Amino acid sequence: MKELETCVASLGIGLSLGLIGAGGSILTIPVFVYILKKDPVSSSVYSMFVVGISSMAGSIQSIFNKLVDFKAVVSFGIPSVIGVFIARKTIFPLIPDELFSIGSFTLSKSMLFMLCLSSLMFLAARRMLKPTIKAHPLGHEDRPVTISLLLRGLVVGMVTGLLGIGGGFLIVPALYVLVNLPVKKAIGTALLIITINSLFSFLNSYESTEIEWLLLIKFSMGAVLGIIIGTKLSKKIPGDYLKKAFGWIILGMSFYIVYKEFAL
Repeated sequence: MKELETCVASLGIGLSLGLIGAGGSILTIPVFVYILKKDPVSSSVYSMFVVGISSMAGSIQSIFNKLVDFKAVVSFGIPSVIGVFIARKTIFPLIPDELFSIGSFTLSKSMLFMLCLSSLMFLAARRMLKPTIKAHPLGHEDRPVTISLLLRGLVVGMVTGLLGIGGGFLIVPALYVLVNLPVKKAIGTALLIITINSLFSFLNSYESTEIEWLLLIKFSMGAVLGIIIGTKLSKKIPGDYLKKAFGWIILGMSFYIVYKEFAL
């Protein structure tokens, strides 16, 4: 049964990334924690690899389809990589295993990690459930790189480094609104940025974790298959309906995480 659940989850993660460029990666950690019974910190490292490999498959397809803006990748990607480095090398090691205790309640590093993930899932779900706002028809080539874009890249990199998620729900809107990329090009560009961030973060993290490589490779293969299917389906299926469906799933999962962390 666990094998079936893992297969379905990995396909779903890749499918979401391929269809809407966001959402799937944020479900990777709950799958590893609650289905595969890995601790949250190790799950974040596993997630970095899965998200990086599956996003790579999608970004390669997007490059061949000319749906990647390399200027935006550089503008957003450089601060993102800096953010990953700051998170993994500076912030993460400073977080103690136990932050504080009140009576019988102890806020551990793992619990903090999962609650932060739940909060981000809630924000991602809200963004997915909102109607799409059309950007102004301005040529992105003539617009300077804004401070907002650089800061968004830095924040996404830090989120990836700390939590092991791709941050597509932050990247796609930034590219769509701030850089004025068409939606499909914003998704393709986001996938390449997610690939760079996730694999860079994994390379800076995996030595601290005992990796079950067979499990990781099998899971990644399922996600890659999902993203290939999702990228092809994205040309035929309206994205708004699917975005809302994934949004409700992620919203439900965010509440489930809180329940699991505080359940006796």
